This record gives sequence, structure tokens and C-alpha cells, in this order.
Amino acid sequence: MSQSAQAAKVAAPKTAISPTRSENFPDWYQEVIKAAGLAENSPVRGCMVIKPYGYAIWEYIQRALDDKIKAEGVQNAYFPLLIPLSFISREAEHVDGFAKECAIVTHHRLEKGKDGGLVPAADSELEEPLIIRPTSETIIGDSMSNWIQSYRDLPLLLNQWCNVMRWEMRTRLFLRTSEFLWQEGHNAFETAVEAEKDARKMLDVYNSLYEEFFAIPGFTGEKTADERFPGALRSYTVEAMMQDGKALQACTSHFLGQNFAHSCGIKFQGRDGQEHHAWTTSWGLSTRSMGGLIMTHSDDDGLVLPPKLAPQQVVIIPIVKDESGAGALIEFAAKVAAQLKEKGVRVHVDSSDARAPDKMWGAIKRGVPLRVEIGAREMEANSLTFVRRDLGRDSKKTVTIDEFVGQVSSVLEDIHQTLYKRAFDASRSRVQDVKTVGEIKEFYTSGQQGYVKAPVALLQDQSYEAVKKDNSLSSRCLPFEDEGQKVLIGKSY
Repeated sequence: MSQSAQAAKVAAPKTAISPTRSENFPDWYQEVIKAAGLAENSPVRGCMVIKPYGYAIWEYIQRALDDKIKAEGVQNAYFPLLIPLSFISREAEHVDGFAKECAIVTHHRLEKGKDGGLVPAADSELEEPLIIRPTSETIIGDSMSNWIQSYRDLPLLLNQWCNVMRWEMRTRLFLRTSEFLWQEGHNAFETAVEAEKDARKMLDVYNSLYEEFFAIPGFTGEKTADERFPGALRSYTVEAMMQDGKALQACTSHFLGQNFAHSCGIKFQGRDGQEHHAWTTSWGLSTRSMGGLIMTHSDDDGLVLPPKLAPQQVVIIPIVKDESGAGALIEFAAKVAAQLKEKGVRVHVDSSDARAPDKMWGAIKRGVPLRVEIGAREMEANSLTFVRRDLGRDSKKTVTIDEFVGQVSSVLEDIHQTLYKRAFDASRSRVQDVKTVGEIKEFYTSGQQGYVKAPVALLQDQSYEAVKKDNSLSSRCLPFEDEGQKVLIGKSY
């Protein structure tokens, strides 16, 4: 190793996660998940086990979104996991879009094979194969066709929280797994105007969720025709930029027109006495959003969580140097925790046998927004020392217990705002306006990370296809801010 290389190695700050973001972003992402104890690969190829800490984050996402959905008058329901093949086949464009991703159930019983192992029983083949739901437009549409008779039955606003399966060849925890968790909303309306308005409104609901809870600033807009949901007339999206400059489709909301109403027979008697087909929408957000959360805020020491989604907003670490005083110190920490809980703060006292430095690094890797340290000296002075996860050791501050309890809510809110602004500034600074295909090529071949914003007409330029393929680009959306005149292009997950 050269002297300069040795000097660089010595100068490089020690990080909890290796490799770092700049060294290998995909591997860094996997290590953050591992270090925080969020999830792991399961014995079933392409599927994951979401561990308790990771699932707790998903529950806070669920709770926040469920409240927002219900505020729009939507009711939760549940529909079958298994969908008859004939249902999926009713809508040609829809089945074409999902055919390669479908998992199929063909038998209903097992029996012992010649080698003693279990095999599908020859006489148990189903009369009609069943598809493990990749999405539920057709099965929910069938119920809607039975529940809707008159315009008085509209609008019908439904949502379900469930799992879906879309067979994936190359998987990555949270971002792309064969089975994932999500919610899917399915609404039916009397008119096209109402349905279109609903699709846009639900996108706004998602965008508010990302801003208010994830501290993620998205780019909202309409999907281009080649990226549109199979069977939809229009698809809307929130596209988020990750720290490596790639795009993540954070959610989608679709105006389905009457396509699924025709294929599923969703009809009603109108105000004019005539029979009409309903106008429908569908919209969804999945555990993929957790991948976006990780890649937007986390750093080379591990996970960084916005306070509203953190299972533990404050971790109190008693710094025990004399075992004889450990009991009193832990009791003091518990009293501080009780005061914080009264303020509605989610707090955890780490009274485990681990060393204090290990507890500190554990809280850092888990992304806990505020780490509190209390030693014998702090207990005697009725004070504590706290560190913000978003700012690191430079934010270390000692205050009285009363001061901390009084300001904790505003500190947590400031952490959220700091994370949001940091992500907003980073994402907006990496969007470059271009006018030609040559400029698109130059942006990506020069090694820049981010998006380009180009005139929509460039998508029809024959030379664009080669640039798109060579650089693994895709059209992310037609941003609302440009009134459909420009297209956001980038690499994506």
C-alpha cells in the first residue's frame, strides 16, 4: 500500500456500516437493514421475514395512512387471496401486464410420491387454476358488481390491507420481493369526473403521508403511457429520489375509466333510468416505502428515522460505572421515561447488561432520533445529556430534566424538518433541465447522479431509445409542476 493510500485509510473516519454509501450503495443498504434488525431473507426464495423492529415501523406507517384513508370516507374490507384464473383473464391488458409475475395454485391435496416425499395428488387438480393475487381489481370488481345496483349505491369506497405476490427473479429486501405487504384501495363512482378527481386526491393523500411522516419530498405527476398500470387510462405517482440519485416509485394512484367495470360487470341504474357502467380507481402503497425510507435518510453509521415513524423516539442509556449505584440510576432513568411518556413520547430505557458504548451504537444503528445518557453526575444534578441522530455527536447537549421534557416535542419536530429539508435540497439540486437527447446522454455518461427533465417530445426521438437502453433509464413521470410539458427521466429501483 502506498503512503498516500495509508494516509487516506488513517484519515477516513470510522463508521458503523461497511461498506459506506460511496463505496458500494447496494451493499451499504443491505448492511443498514441487518444492523438495525429490520428484516432478513426467508427460506422461501424471494420472500423476506420482517423482524419486530422493522414491522413496528410498518405499523406506524399503516396507522398513519389508515387514518388518512378513513378520513376520505373509505372503509376497510378483506377479499380472497386466491383469484380464479378466469377473473384475471377478463381484462386483456391487465392480464398481459401481470402474466409473467403470477404464481398459480393447481392442486388442492398432497400425497406420498414414489420416493416417499409429498407430491400434488393426481386426482386433486383444480377445475380452474387459482392465482395468488398480484393485485385485486378483478376479485374486488366481482363483489362491486353484486353490491352496486343503483346510482344511490355510489360512490363505493373500499380499501384492504393485505399481502400480494408478484414473482421476482432478482430480489432485494423491501425494494423488490415476491411477496410484499401493502394496502390497495378500490373505489367506484357514478361519473368520470368523480373518478378522476379521486385518483388525484388519493395521490395527494400519499404525498402528504410522505411529507408529514417519512420526511420525504416526492416528485408528483402522471406516468407516461409505457409506464402506466395495465388497464388504466391514467396513472399518477410519487417518485422519490434516493441518495444515490436513483428513483423509487413510492406509490401509485390509477384512474381506470370503465375498463374494469366492463370486464367485471359493475353496472348501475342511472338517474336517467338507463343502465351505466361505473367509473373506478385503484391506488396502493407497499412495504417498498420502507426501502425508500432507509435510502433517503440513513448514513454510514446506520438507519436514520424520522421521529413519527420511529418505534423508539428516545432511548435512555444509564451510564453505570459503579454497580452499587446501578439500581438508583435505572430507577432515576425510569422516572424520566415516565415524564416523557406523559408527553406522548415513545421512550425506551436500555437497562440491559451490554456495555454503554454498545448500547450507544445500538441506538445509532437503529436510527433512534434522540439518545439520552444519564450517569451518576447527571442524576445528582437532575440533568441529562442528549444527542440528535440526524446531527450526530456535534449536537451533544446537557440540560436539566425539566428543560428536556419541556422541549422534547419541538426537538423531535425539528429533527423531522431537518431531515425533510436535507432530502429536499439534495433531490432538487440533482435535477437538470435538458433540451436534447445528446444532453441526456452527456448527463449520464459523465457519471452524474440524479434526474433529467426533458421536453416530452424527446421520448419520440428515435435516438433516445438507444440512450435509454444503454443507460438503463426510464420515464418516471410528467411532473404536475410542468403541466405535462416535460418528462422526468432517471435510473430507478
